[in-house]
Amino acid sequence: MKKQASGLFPVPGSNQPTWGFYAHQQINRLAVFTLPVEMIPFFKKHIGFLSDNAVNPDKRRYAVAGEAPRHFIDLDAYADTSSATLPRFYKDAADRYGEDTLALHGVVPWQIQLTKYQLTEAFKQRDVRRILRVAADLGHYIADANVPLHTTRNYNGQLTSQQGIHGFWESRLPELFSTDYDFLVGQAEYIYSPQRAAWRAVFNAHAALDSVLRFEKILTNEVGDGRKFGFEERNGITVKTYAVEFSRQYHERLKGQVERQMRASVKMVGNFWYTCWVDAGQPDMRALARYALDEREQNEEVEEKKSWLKRLFSVRSED
Repeated sequence: MKKQASGLFPVPGSNQPTWGFYAHQQINRLAVFTLPVEMIPFFKKHIGFLSDNAVNPDKRRYAVAGEAPRHFIDLDAYADTSSATLPRFYKDAADRYGEDTLALHGVVPWQIQLTKYQLTEAFKQRDVRRILRVAADLGHYIADANVPLHTTRNYNGQLTSQQGIHGFWESRLPELFSTDYDFLVGQAEYIYSPQRAAWRAVFNAHAALDSVLRFEKILTNEVGDGRKFGFEERNGITVKTYAVEFSRQYHERLKGQVERQMRASVKMVGNFWYTCWVDAGQPDMRALARYALDEREQNEEVEEKKSWLKRLFSVRSED
């Protein structure tokens, strides 16, 4: 599997889920508040589910075949990313490069489009369980598309001697500083071209990549490894992580970049949820809000997640 998930407390060589569990959950939760009044009763009722299950795709990465490529795209693997060379529709891209090549270099913009269609269908069918599960997944893929390090082969700084930067940028910084971010992003808006919106997100994220790598390298050279890392106690365990002061200086040099990308994620998730609902004919969400997942459905959710974990430990034990 090409991409490794990076760790809650990022240090070189550690493993941690994309955007960090905390940030993914916050993005889905905050997206609920962008929705129009017609959708709010349903989404606010299930805000806990949408937040908690925002991390499901990461939990499936090692347990479900084909999941890992859905979280990234290596734009720098293609000599030319114009639409003429790297088609924006999956079938056209697969015809040109082959599905194996696309899987190797990631498919996140195409996955966003596919999940958008799945959510629209779930709304059309008034399938509460599927609406919630697909909406949570869609929020995850959209958030991943807004991470600069999800757009490059150098996804964890391994090509530039910056191992660990993935988790540093997308988890450590939000956990330390996102309480001060402004998440008033306005009301969700209809997206006339979801395909273009998905590609715009990854290209905007890729444009920020140079700063992500360059400023970390400069700051590391200035302060040295001795001041770059520190130790913190988490759940009774002492862990090595990026020092708070080093994190603060890096965060300041990025000049609001992490906040901008989180805000973009929140707004984009709300936009896509709203667009799916409109494209489905605007079903009555107040009526659906009266429906609660029954015990059987809740048990199915639990059993499915247990099966992910069982496969995860089976796969990891063989590595």
